[in-house]
Amino acid sequence: MTMIDIGANLAHESFDDDRDAVLDRAAEAGVTRCIITGSDLASNRAAIDLAGRYPGRCFATAGLHPHHASDWNDELAAIMRESAAAGDIVAIGETGLDYFRDISPRDVQQRVFAEQLAIAAEHGMPVFLHQRDAHADFIAILREHLPHLPRAVVHCFTDGRDVLTDYLAEDLYVSVTGWICDERRGADLYDAAADIPDDRLMIETDCPYLMPRTIRPRPKTRRNEPANLPWVRDSVAAARGVAPEYIEQLTTANAERFFALV
Repeated sequence: MTMIDIGANLAHESFDDDRDAVLDRAAEAGVTRCIITGSDLASNRAAIDLAGRYPGRCFATAGLHPHHASDWNDELAAIMRESAAAGDIVAIGETGLDYFRDISPRDVQQRVFAEQLAIAAEHGMPVFLHQRDAHADFIAILREHLPHLPRAVVHCFTDGRDVLTDYLAEDLYVSVTGWICDERRGADLYDAAADIPDDRLMIETDCPYLMPRTIRPRPKTRRNEPANLPWVRDSVAAARGVAPEYIEQLTTANAERFFALV
């Protein structure tokens, strides 16, 4: 069996010195494919470049994270449109709303989120979504565009059953990170994980962030990487009361279907 890390920030500068080794370690751990997240102008370009350098192993998204919504411009929109038309990306995003930090004004976040959803609809692309402390506005905007979108995944889901219920009502996919491995803040997610339907569940590392706290022996670095995805798989399996191999099988199939990898 193999796994797909559907949210890996491998364009991040922390991987610049050992990216080949990171991908080799991932493959050794059974993580044979990674979706590289584009979240601003530089990472969009880098993700697309990396997908070209590692064909069949890496795939790219292109989007603008809500933290950077104030940077929205015609060049970013053009990259999304052109790369979607050329088949260089597998999803639009990371895009969404983040009211936890409010780095960009909320009205700007909302406008830019809607514009990216429109681009995805224009090109028939799935969307890779971010939401933190913004559920009401997020789901309201998303609902306006969902009829025109083929598929949507809420990446790095960290909420509980109340929010999950709304997402499942809209047939969204839900992706789980190492947050579920954190006994301090991941309890609500652990409890809700069993409610995600088999055909809507995916897993990711969101590396270099969210190192699973269950890793033993404890890593010497705080930089997360795709090779640590099995720890997410195992916690999801435990939360759902199934074998890790079952989570591998269904999340791989879901990722292949969502990103049209087969």
